[in-house]
Amino acid sequence: MYNVKSQKAEEFIDHREVLESVRWAKENKNNLELIDEVIEKAKLRKGLNHREASLLLACEDKSRNEEIFKLAKQIKKDYYGNRIVLFAPLYLSNYCINGCVYCPYHAKNKHIPRKKMTQEEVKREVIALQDMGHKRLAIESGEDPVNNPIEYILECIKTIYSIKHKNGSIRRVNVNIAATTVENYRKLKEAGIGTYILFQETYNKENYEMLHPTGPKHNYAYHTEAMDRAMEGGIDDVGLGVLFGLSEYDYEFAALLMHAEHLEAVHGVGPHTISVPRIRKADDIDPDAFKNAIDDDTMAKIVACIRIAVPYTGMIISTRESKKSRETLLNLGVSQISGGSKTSVGGYYEPEKEDEDSSQFDVVDNRTLDEVIKWLIDLKYIPSFCTACYREGRTGDRFMSICKNLKIHDCCHPNALLTLKEYLEDYAKPDTKAAGEEMIKHELQMIDNSEVKSVLLNNLEKIKNGERDFRF
Repeated sequence: MYNVKSQKAEEFIDHREVLESVRWAKENKNNLELIDEVIEKAKLRKGLNHREASLLLACEDKSRNEEIFKLAKQIKKDYYGNRIVLFAPLYLSNYCINGCVYCPYHAKNKHIPRKKMTQEEVKREVIALQDMGHKRLAIESGEDPVNNPIEYILECIKTIYSIKHKNGSIRRVNVNIAATTVENYRKLKEAGIGTYILFQETYNKENYEMLHPTGPKHNYAYHTEAMDRAMEGGIDDVGLGVLFGLSEYDYEFAALLMHAEHLEAVHGVGPHTISVPRIRKADDIDPDAFKNAIDDDTMAKIVACIRIAVPYTGMIISTRESKKSRETLLNLGVSQISGGSKTSVGGYYEPEKEDEDSSQFDVVDNRTLDEVIKWLIDLKYIPSFCTACYREGRTGDRFMSICKNLKIHDCCHPNALLTLKEYLEDYAKPDTKAAGEEMIKHELQMIDNSEVKSVLLNNLEKIKNGERDFRF
């Protein structure tokens, strides 16, 4: 039976409840009176449950869909303003003992070169990322208890945080590694990680077990219950995600929101982020072999409906998506993107050798970080490298309380401008710097609090004169 507060995966992600929610949504997809009721509730900006959101996802009425997209855009603005947070993935090792059929790191792939970075190689990669201007990383690793034990991950985190190169430093390390124990999550918390990210890939248990035929990831319950163990271990910011294309998208959508509801009900804190990747071509992986692929229009509807249903969560789109797709999705709810990404081990320090290795997936948006930043500025988004909330202890329920009360702008807006100024001074090309300086001037006019504005102006001047790392 469905029980949102249960600690058992098959109860808080109850298969029958998911199917019933999808069925109900399809039956009512043209029930305009009911859809209007849900849209009116969504306008309160307090979110929707998985059934209500599934109804909006299924809606086929053109005028209502236009209203849904308009509402998603407004909610994004209300909660996150015009800021877009930037990060980069850092692949530590592609050794893996799992048999995931959608990932080229699977154990049966014998022709892929396997690599695990030494600490010196990690240092070189981090310096390369710092020289681009990055301040946030998401570290990635295959699951292999011999080659990639938790001790290795912890050592890499320590190395990353220790490197200060010129004006560069990594201020937040998010971690995307396999489901593990409460004890190991405590160790990650003690290491000072930001968000723990784990993609479910698919919530459909039958499909999950077929797609993960061998290895520890085959255990559906252990994987699905990982976020509960992470929070028990003291990690209060967790990130959910599914890989769209593995199962039917409406099933995944409902189950994803059920997982968010479960975390909120049990821990008082929903997901800090939700990622929405689509399956892409990679080494021996053909995305056309997966029959549940979704098109751009469906992707846009999913993002809009997640933004409406879970207005407080950060939404992430990676370089799996094209420039055109990312531009659309930024407008509908996405608040974080990667830039200048490499998905192979060692791809930043020696990018010319990337073809000698194998990426986890093909990058579609191949622009440099500077090109991405200039693009964001031209779109009137503030590129942000802010890590202030994490370092000031505004995490978990503390962050959610501020965010849900629409007060996060008071900190995030000036902090975004400070980190943008750092980028402009240290890394930007001339045209990017000129555009960024104009943006800062314009955004300063948006700040009504005279005290905040005074401090911000003072710190911007200090950054211009060589000082770094100011935050509200």
